[in-house]
Amino acid sequence: MTGRLVLVVCSPRVPAGLLSSPAWEVLRAHRVQTADPDSPQLPFLRAAGVDVAVVGPARPSELHERASAGEVVVWFGPDPELVRGLGLLAVAGGPPLELVHGSYDPPGARLLDVVAVMDRLRSPGGCPWDAEQTHASLRQYLIEEAYEAYQAIEDDDVVGLREELGDVLLQVVFHARLAEEAASPWSIDDVAGDLVDKLVRRHPHVFAGASAEDLEGSWEASKAAEKGRTSVTDGVPLSQPALSLAAKLQRRALRLGAPVPDADGLGGELWELVRRCVEAGVDPEEALRATARSYRDSLAAAEADVRAAGGDPAALTPAQWEARWR
Repeated sequence: MTGRLVLVVCSPRVPAGLLSSPAWEVLRAHRVQTADPDSPQLPFLRAAGVDVAVVGPARPSELHERASAGEVVVWFGPDPELVRGLGLLAVAGGPPLELVHGSYDPPGARLLDVVAVMDRLRSPGGCPWDAEQTHASLRQYLIEEAYEAYQAIEDDDVVGLREELGDVLLQVVFHARLAEEAASPWSIDDVAGDLVDKLVRRHPHVFAGASAEDLEGSWEASKAAEKGRTSVTDGVPLSQPALSLAAKLQRRALRLGAPVPDADGLGGELWELVRRCVEAGVDPEEALRATARSYRDSLAAAEADVRAAGGDPAALTPAQWEARWR
């Protein structure tokens, strides 16, 4: 008689005891073995009447032989090496390996791992560099990581964007972890909770059955009411790049119906260029970045050509450079 070899696996990111119906059926019908005496699932299994035996680390060949002899072997919480060994033996012959999922990772579950790793880094015995950081010391990294993600989008580098967004996420989790240690603590859960509440409030056309007309106006009105803003300039971050700042202020003024006056000096000339961009619906920051990136590519290519010909780019005269741009 051929037995069965069943592995029941669970996500460590799902609360213990929340198991699927197929998992409960297998666990209740047979004697279960595990090598993890500290599994958070054990109290729930035993409370449900499941016979669980904690044994030493199992050898794949031993479990395979028992199943081949007709025994129903149910193993709870296998490690990757055990799974690999049993899979190879199943391919070679004998009873097949049955995998029953007690629970799956829900979307976003790996975010819990990020929080756990950050906690380890900041806790005693963690990373000395991470332990020394403050909100102030991390400011530059928040900007740098955001710009690197921005560049990945400009480069249409979807693979790179994945990594850069991870670095941005690290900054969010890092600051939230620092806040937990402050005199007036808040956590990443508070950050997420505030965000959820804000998204629901500002999307009444999705969550409250409101009209979807004038979404931008409704969004701005909601923000103004929430934050008690009395001026269209309230909430405009002054730390953003100057071109973006100028464009943001001019757009806010136009929304109010206020004119955008002229300004003097070189700054005034830039201010006028920004106004022309706003009137044309062009983002001045993006326009200038596109021109700068194009120039960077042309300059690098020209330098490479000069070096390939055995020359020194630094030795070229302005006239020779001009000839190369034509």
